[in-house]
Amino acid sequence: MRIADMNWMQVEAYLQHDDRAVLPIGSTEQHGYLSLAVDCILPERVAIEAAEPLGIPVFPVLAYGVTPYFRHFPGSISLRVATHQAVIRDILDSMAASGFRRILIVNGHGGNAAAQQAAWEWAAEHDGCRVKFHNWWNAPATWAKVQEIDPQASHASWMENFPWTRLPGVTLPTEPKPMADLTHLRLLSPAGVRAYLGDGNFGGRYQRPDADMLAIWQVAVEETRALLCGPWGEA
Repeated sequence: MRIADMNWMQVEAYLQHDDRAVLPIGSTEQHGYLSLAVDCILPERVAIEAAEPLGIPVFPVLAYGVTPYFRHFPGSISLRVATHQAVIRDILDSMAASGFRRILIVNGHGGNAAAQQAAWEWAAEHDGCRVKFHNWWNAPATWAKVQEIDPQASHASWMENFPWTRLPGVTLPTEPKPMADLTHLRLLSPAGVRAYLGDGNFGGRYQRPDADMLAIWQVAVEETRALLCGPWGEA
């Protein structure tokens, strides 16, 4: 269930019998021909679908992350690492003050790696609280399914092209794009990144059949749900 569909009294009642919650985090950044909110849409949706049968509340997605390299693509928003870590800590502080003790962070953006460190640091300072950090797209079972379908999977490519991340009226290229040299890419300025990538796709096909995408999605939802049901360690 979504926090957006609850009032504070319902949250208080929930906390009488369970202390788990999910916090999705993402980024607003270029994804080629796909929505700028891909990294928000996907972690929030996988979190909601995973948590719904368990009756665990899912907080609204944190829509901004760390993505300085995409600053020259209009619509991309980046937080400083320190800012992002501070926001994560503040949210966790508030969740703990409410009574949540077991928190799953579902991350949708590779640039948010420092948030994992902040979450682990926070948990170490809060006895009785446990935090799991889950990169949903490259978790073992999900990534294995992606590789089984097509090993050329990258940012803004087919692997992020779900029915709920594509845009109406937008025509995608039909031919695969050569894979970007990530070692070279990491050396470039934001202007250089845009010039090198062109449309923003890192390489590979732009779209695959929906049957492939839904197969990946099913694995991702089940893998995320397993984290909610699995052991949390001693509180």
